[in-house]
Amino acid sequence: MNFFEVFELPRRLAVDGDELQRRFYALARRTHPDFHQGVPVAERAAVEERAALVNAAYRILRDPIARADYLVRLEEGRTTREGGGESRPKAPPALLAEMFEIQEALAEAKAGPLDDSARAGLVEQRQALEARHAAEEARVRGPLAARWDAASPEERPAALAALKDALATRAYLRTVIADLAEALGEEEPGVAHHRH
Repeated sequence: MNFFEVFELPRRLAVDGDELQRRFYALARRTHPDFHQGVPVAERAAVEERAALVNAAYRILRDPIARADYLVRLEEGRTTREGGGESRPKAPPALLAEMFEIQEALAEAKAGPLDDSARAGLVEQRQALEARHAAEEARVRGPLAARWDAASPEERPAALAALKDALATRAYLRTVIADLAEALGEEEPGVAHHRH
């Protein structure tokens, strides 16, 4: 059973957060192990598995970016982020070429102490990447989600590819932002903590 099925939702990226929360609370009341303490041990394990599934599904579906990532994996027949090889999201080649200069600056920063000019350059690059990261998230949450939800079966492969590309770009940007923050000796709230 996939996470959308747990909440009896279609595979759409537009999800009413209030409705999802209501469904979660209703399912949690029915599946929480505390309400099934008198059941036999064999049944208790099944109850605990169902409760864990409901919690995992809610955690993913309530977050628009995690929901998009999950939908991409689900549509590709993967249930986890792991998968290795070709199934791992890869940064678009154009983005990698664009990031070459930043990667060189990062290598120099790791090789020795930063002077004021180099530090200012890295800070400026990090800020530009943060803005771009936010823009990619907005694309995933907005136009790309709407495109997926409105897509006909024939249009779905292209909509899925666009989502996958935006998610890969976002993930790569997040990694580079975290690397820049590390090189600057800073902690980047909300970005560095969630590298995946």
